[in-house]
Amino acid sequence: MGKKKLAIIDDSIQEEVKKKPSRKVAKSSAVEAISEVERTSDSMNETESGAKQTHSEPTGEASGTSTTDEPTSKEPERATPKKVQKPGKAKPRSKKYQELVKDLDRSKTYPIPEAVDMVKKLSYAKFNATIEAHVNTVASGIRGLVSLPYASGKKLRILAFGKGADSAGADIVGTDSTLEEIEKGKINFDLVITTPDWMPKLAKVAKVLGPRGLMPNPKNGTITEDLKKAVEGFQSGKTEYKTEPKAPVIHLGLGKLDQPTEELSANIKILLQTVGKTRIKKVTLSPTMGPSVKVDLASF
Repeated sequence: MGKKKLAIIDDSIQEEVKKKPSRKVAKSSAVEAISEVERTSDSMNETESGAKQTHSEPTGEASGTSTTDEPTSKEPERATPKKVQKPGKAKPRSKKYQELVKDLDRSKTYPIPEAVDMVKKLSYAKFNATIEAHVNTVASGIRGLVSLPYASGKKLRILAFGKGADSAGADIVGTDSTLEEIEKGKINFDLVITTPDWMPKLAKVAKVLGPRGLMPNPKNGTITEDLKKAVEGFQSGKTEYKTEPKAPVIHLGLGKLDQPTEELSANIKILLQTVGKTRIKKVTLSPTMGPSVKVDLASF
């Protein structure tokens, strides 16, 4: 066997080896020292922040404000809601209207001829106005037909459906294409007259005609077998009267103010007699523009 090698270790090297553990100890002690400094600084920061808080509290008390008082300080800045107009408040009237009603006794009732003359005097329209009757009834749902002997005013545009419509004298002869136009919302007529056999087809456009009061009805004579007679009757002054959907009152135009008082009085008497005196509570007449006049119910 060969010679054994001997490791010669110098004393200085042994000292360095011995010192190595001491470096680890030094490092650990340094880390501990640093952490201790950090803990100390954290505690100092907490102390300073606490001091700032305690210092700010007296300041808030001295100024009379606090965090809880901030919302109350903003309350005056809120916008106030708009005032809602109370229902039933009288509308402002024009100077002309106020001048006309100075000499009018609202509590007084007038016979029909005198009421018509008063309406003519109280009208301040610059055109040939219409005289209107407003009839308060004892109940809702009152409707019917009346033939005014001296009707004058807007000419009705009549739409007729059914056999003989083309020779009945109507303004428009209804066809299937007319129903399609109605369904789209095209309304260029004031009255619809039809024969019973066309009612199933008209039911398809009831949602359009119904709300406008144009749906044919046997009670007002717009569903008939004799289209020509019905058309002639409406063109000669026959008109429908009915109460409002939500109020027991009838509104109806009875002629123009340039007509003689006798003709207008005759139209009013025919209307009131057709409705029935027992179903009437109050009647007033008025022009298109002007105050109303009460009618004496004993005058018809």
